[in-house]
Amino acid sequence: MNEAKKIQLHESWLSRLQDEFDQDYMHELRNFLLTRKQHRAIIYPPGKQIFNALDSTPFDQVRVVILGQDPYHGPGQAHGLCFSVKPGVKVPPSLLNIYREIESDLGIAPPRHGYLQSWAEQGVLLLNAVLTVERGQAGSHQGKGWERFTDSIVQLLNEEREGLVFMLWGNYARQKGAVINRNKHLVLNAPHPSPLSAHQGFFGCRHFSQANQYLESHGQTPIDWSVPE
Repeated sequence: MNEAKKIQLHESWLSRLQDEFDQDYMHELRNFLLTRKQHRAIIYPPGKQIFNALDSTPFDQVRVVILGQDPYHGPGQAHGLCFSVKPGVKVPPSLLNIYREIESDLGIAPPRHGYLQSWAEQGVLLLNAVLTVERGQAGSHQGKGWERFTDSIVQLLNEEREGLVFMLWGNYARQKGAVINRNKHLVLNAPHPSPLSAHQGFFGCRHFSQANQYLESHGQTPIDWSVPE
């Protein structure tokens, strides 16, 4: 049976990724996740939200791509959008630093929550390289196949779209974005917004104004980086 037919995913992505779901590595990844669940591992985000980044931002509506690494591994945090947390959850340190840079860059006051769904709905693909994690164990699902799957997403966007903005924060994201054609897309590099590295060049990078200037120069509407309360 075609495995892709069992996947709940926005059609604009499923039609392009269905061959990936039939690959051996995805079968192995699926078996790994089932085995971990059988061992009573608590996996984040919840199953229906694993592909939330793709569902929230259809392929043809992507305008900006922000690459994260892993979902948050604390209870109630991860919901399938990188750097974002559900309403009512304490804003994580990296996102606080993102808000700080947006305020410095664009004069937008930081919101009191970390729910970035409004960005996703404007065409900001908030994509983690790895789409699942186990409670309290950062990086626990790295090297299981997700990286290959999300590499194929980046490659699809690189090849089939033009005029996108890729924000690559930290060495991990920069390596993942190495395939991007700089002649077709704007690639913005900076250190990761983590408190460990934000002072090494993330603060002052002005990526958000640069992204909007690029979009406008290509006849597109800028992103509203404010987050509704």
